[in-house]
Amino acid sequence: MELSLDVYAKIKKPVAEVFDAVYRPEKLTAYFTTGGASAPMDAGTSVMWDFHDFPGAFPVHIRECVPGERLVFDWPLDGGEGLTRVTMLFQPLDPESTEVRIRETGWPETPEGIRAMAGNTGGWTQMLACLKVYLEHGVNLREFYY
Repeated sequence: MELSLDVYAKIKKPVAEVFDAVYRPEKLTAYFTTGGASAPMDAGTSVMWDFHDFPGAFPVHIRECVPGERLVFDWPLDGGEGLTRVTMLFQPLDPESTEVRIRETGWPETPEGIRAMAGNTGGWTQMLACLKVYLEHGVNLREFYY
């Protein structure tokens, strides 16, 4: 059995705008990476995501970037050695709305791996909620969240 999580959200914005809000560091920082994101998510690069409100800076190794369609990256396991793989899929529902799906895999089949997976499930769900509110209403939902 492979431990994995899957979450999704529908956002009332065109797919190019939604993708851009994850890809571009200045936009990602406006609603999610409160301490900053060091660079765009271009394939073959490594960027740093920093979270001032939830301590930690994390290297994010971009494996695939297909504008308007998909981002795939690896990042460190929470509290352990190794990496998990995150796949973000951007699907237009119509010209003015997008579905974003996030799948993360790679945790060890241990109690610690299950706890880390559960924590990231909440984290990605919250990220999608923050993305939705930021794009649809221009509000940083994460501000003063933690």
